[in-house]
Amino acid sequence: MKHLLIIFVLVSVAGVAQESAQYRTCLDSATSQMAMNTCASEEAGRAEARLNDVYRNLLTLSAKQVEALAKIKAAQKAWTDYRDAYLEAMYPAKDKMGEYGSIYLMQENLIRARLTDQHTAELKEMLQQYSNEGR
Repeated sequence: MKHLLIIFVLVSVAGVAQESAQYRTCLDSATSQMAMNTCASEEAGRAEARLNDVYRNLLTLSAKQVEALAKIKAAQKAWTDYRDAYLEAMYPAKDKMGEYGSIYLMQENLIRARLTDQHTAELKEMLQQYSNEGR
């Protein structure tokens, strides 16, 4: 049973692994789980930075539309709540490291990066809509 869990964990990590050049380069030089956790954390940070750039641009473009601005901010807060709830549902144990092991941090950060990149694409669609309205 333990072997099935290990196989599942490895497959699930592969399924969410990010493909950025920085992440691959970092993993290539990682020699421990702690180093791989750091690579994943940095990947999540890059995804968050991309999201923040798009979100700031969206806020700037919609700044004169008070109702739209409020709805965009509400949507962003709802997404953040969703992301956090999703991660908690994926890893519900109180003692996450004890339950899921040292690979937990890497998995959590890779899922966070994937969800963030998906949401960034959604915000880019919204940004495009607001860009077209300004023409």
